[in-house]
Amino acid sequence: MSNSSRSGDWNSLNQRIVACDRCPRLRSHCAEIARVKRRAYEDCDYWGRAVPNLGDCTARLLIVGLAPGAHGANRTGRMFTGDRSGDWLFRAMHRAGFANQTNADSIDDGLELIDCAITATCHCAPPDNKPAAEEVANCRPFFVETVELLPVRVFLALGQIGWNAVLREARQQGWRTGKRPKFAHGAVEEFDDGRFLLASYHPSQQNTFTGRLTEEMLDDVFAKARDLLD
Repeated sequence: MSNSSRSGDWNSLNQRIVACDRCPRLRSHCAEIARVKRRAYEDCDYWGRAVPNLGDCTARLLIVGLAPGAHGANRTGRMFTGDRSGDWLFRAMHRAGFANQTNADSIDDGLELIDCAITATCHCAPPDNKPAAEEVANCRPFFVETVELLPVRVFLALGQIGWNAVLREARQQGWRTGKRPKFAHGAVEEFDDGRFLLASYHPSQQNTFTGRLTEEMLDDVFAKARDLLD
């Protein structure tokens, strides 16, 4: 596939993600958050819709997150943008050469990803950050299309839900057989087709504030991703 054709398909996919209305509960929740707002962002115009994929349509590294943050990506309209999880993630990505800058404040701040893209198992912000199983299933066709479109060599799962989503797809597509490997920070699974799945704790405040995930640990994961690509 030519890069121009891939770019057109990538843009089309993202437009369909934004227009999706398959999950009434999530659409209602996102709209309500955008209406009520958080006091710190009361002057902001919230996105309040499904959040599209982010990054390079020729990416070999695909980061798989859980879902947009209610006052992060659901506010800014861009994955991991405008919250502390994104602050941690993009700093580490910049240090590893996967992003052109450390900050991700707004959709027009100049951030560009390099040989990397970010997707989610659920593209709408869910109540309590917990999408229902059927809501994840409704988003699965977008995940399948994302994986089919990108020349992915390494999947980086941020958290167990992302890990399980990639493994489930690997089994569906025949990339791997055998017993499902357990999630653990830094774990690596090689698929039968030569691609890799890499695990990291999610850079959520729950993990970063408690020290369960440190910047050094996140740097090590991205260094491992770089080694696997090379």
